Amino acid sequence: MDLHLKGKRVVITGASQGIGEVLADAFAREGCDLTLIARSEDRLNDIASKLKLHHGINVQVMALDMTVQGAVEKIVAQNSDTDILVNNAGAIPGGNLWQVDAQQWRAGWELKVFGYIDMTRAFYSLMKQRGGGVIINNIGIGGENFDFDYVAGTTGNAALMAFTKAIGGRSLQDNIRVLGVNPGPVSTPRITKVLQKRALATFGDESRTDEFLKKLPLGRAATSQEIAELFVFLASEKSSYTSGSIFTVDGGISSNESIV
Repeated sequence: MDLHLKGKRVVITGASQGIGEVLADAFAREGCDLTLIARSEDRLNDIASKLKLHHGINVQVMALDMTVQGAVEKIVAQNSDTDILVNNAGAIPGGNLWQVDAQQWRAGWELKVFGYIDMTRAFYSLMKQRGGGVIINNIGIGGENFDFDYVAGTTGNAALMAFTKAIGGRSLQDNIRVLGVNPGPVSTPRITKVLQKRALATFGDESRTDEFLKKLPLGRAATSQEIAELFVFLASEKSSYTSGSIFTVDGGISSNESIV
């Protein structure tokens, strides 16, 4: 299927690993030119070299800490021609209300919650001036499955869902689409660490992560590729009437509820 994305300019935050790295490859396969943003310059350069070699696209890397004052302005200044923004950076720490102290809570929200908001505010204005664009927020099912043991994350994700719907509900007036994706568990180094922590707390043995995985749909976590393909479709003209919506990709976890 030709998604008509060739030549589009895409900015991806958190692009040095996990879903972000796979998102970069997925958009590159469609012929998009990319700006990849994360803290690790070496990792970004390695990814960029491979994408240029395999897909013949233009790739710019920006190694910076997005929580530093002025970082968003720097990103905007170097990417004024952006067509598609993918907010993907940040991981809010797990734990209950007493395990995540105020400093950890605020640090987690600074990148994922306020980072998404600040990037959307800045790029929305640019896109409006240019006549349109797409903003996709990678959020997570914690925002719709409230979790006592992931309280900072579940609260932050719920806030980002509300933010995405609020902005996306009116953004088509400016020919801009604002969307959210809620992945369930995805096979990344981060989910491995999360499951190891829970296995240690539950069983006293961090190696027993398979006991959590086998309870998931199909007995596994989603692959990053399964998530990335949806982002690419949502960014395309094939999805031109979608805005203010959250798309859940969790194998049915959020729908599999029971009173017993």
